[in-house]
Order: sequence, then structure tokens, then C-alpha cells
Amino acid sequence: MGTTATNTSQQIELLEERGMIFDVNLSKVKEVLHDKGYYRLGFYWNPFQVDDEHNFREGTKFSDILSLYYIDVDLRNLLNQYLYRIEVNFRTNIIYYVSNANKNIPTWFADSQIVNQAYINEFDQKVYTQRFIDNNKTIKHHHRKYINDKYAPAWKTLEFFTFGAILRLFKALKDDEIKKRIAGKYDVRNLQKFEGLIDTVVYIRNASAHGNVIYDLRLPKGAPSMPHFAYYNNQRHSLDCGLRIIQFLLSHISINRSKDFEERVKHIFVQYESNPIVKEVIARQVGFELI
Repeated sequence: MGTTATNTSQQIELLEERGMIFDVNLSKVKEVLHDKGYYRLGFYWNPFQVDDEHNFREGTKFSDILSLYYIDVDLRNLLNQYLYRIEVNFRTNIIYYVSNANKNIPTWFADSQIVNQAYINEFDQKVYTQRFIDNNKTIKHHHRKYINDKYAPAWKTLEFFTFGAILRLFKALKDDEIKKRIAGKYDVRNLQKFEGLIDTVVYIRNASAHGNVIYDLRLPKGAPSMPHFAYYNNQRHSLDCGLRIIQFLLSHISINRSKDFEERVKHIFVQYESNPIVKEVIARQVGFELI
């Protein structure tokens, strides 16, 4: 949008000059620009631009931009709901299996017999900080009650770890047999592949939770190849690839939730099946095939 602020009338004029068709009442367009913001909407009209001058392909309509925006909103809401289910399940499995294998070490997450020393070296500075204690009522209450405890036990502490922190702890575990047992709960035998799957899910979760644009999300590491399912056109960096991984992991938590997720994803996209412009963007940017 350049380096000078513009009002909504100027923004509309500029978009018209670049070839956008306003098939929505202009008062509604101004309302949308005030609500969503010109700059943010730019993420959704970007796929319709044809050159470095930001001109739009012939036939680009403002309603198509809004459709893409609302696809993103629906995807983010859906992902936040189902990714939380995976996060809770993964955390619970770690707490259960590692704690039961080390019954006499309730704070095993800070024990060098169980986790890598490199993880422990930065644990107090980056994980179990005073801020962590103060921000979590259960942990704070534990230390008030048990003043001599350096840490609260795992079944309390890990409940307040972020998804990313839980994954880092899993990777730091020394006992590969316990890790394989946890991965086996999701029918994955290869630890490297399993960590790749969870890496993918954590990346999508962070992008979704922090309000990033979702529909054209690219997975920087690429998802691991899996014998359980195939990625559309072998696109291992696409959002569709991530959606298939989420569905796969959900299927080993709750088959009903996995089916619900699949149907709700399809519903988000299938309503645009008769719109060739949006349909093409879905296929190209998301990697999802509308048949």
C-alpha cells in the first residue's frame, strides 16, 4: 500500500484502477475495509494479481476476495478446535507413560537420567521460570504449600506447557522405547517420522493461534512421507498436507472426531465448487482438490 496512509475512498479508487470489480455495495466495501483493513485484505487478493504493479487478472471480483477471507476465518476456527484435541492427547500420553515408568521421580522432566542434559541446562531459564510459576495458579499454589519443592510434579507442571514445549520435552527424552510406545498410540513406528508429524501440527497450531494467514500456509520442513495416506499431488509443503496429518492423528484419538474434521474441512471448500476462480485458488494455494 506504499508509504502514505490512505482513506477507504482512495483505497477503492486504487483497487478499481488495478482492475478489481466491485460487485458489492460500496458502503459494504468501506465497512469491510474499516473492519478487516486494506493491508490484511491484501493477503487475500494477492493470488489474483498478475504483475509487479499489483494489477488484477480480468474478472477479479471483491466478493471473491471476501470468500477467500472467510475461508481463512473458518479454517482457523476449525483448526484451533481440533488441534487442541491433539495437543491435550499428546500431553496426556507423555505424562502417563513417562510418569509410570519413573514412579519415584515425580519431577522426571528435570532429571538427567530421563532427559538430555542440554534440555535441563536451560530448563530454569526458559521453561520453569518465575513468570511460569506466577502465571499458573496451580503451580503457584503448589509452591506455597510445598515450599521446599523445586518443581511441581509432572502431572501438574506439564499441563501448563505449550504444545511446542511439550514437543521439545518429548524430543529430549532419552528412552526411545517410551517414545516409541507413545508414537505407537498413533500407529507410527518410526520416531523420526512421528516427530515430523507433530512438528507439522505444532507449526500449523502456532500459525493459526497467532492469526497468521492460513489458506496459503507453507510447511517449511515438509511433511514426512507416510504409508498410511498419500498427499495430493505429493505436495508435502501445502496446507492440505497438514490437514491430512491432523485427520490421521485424530483418527487414533477419536474416530468420530476424525470424521467430523474431514466433513467440516470439505464443507468449508465445497460451497465454492461452482466458483471457478475461488476453486482454482483453493487447488493452487491450499492444495485441496475439489472434484
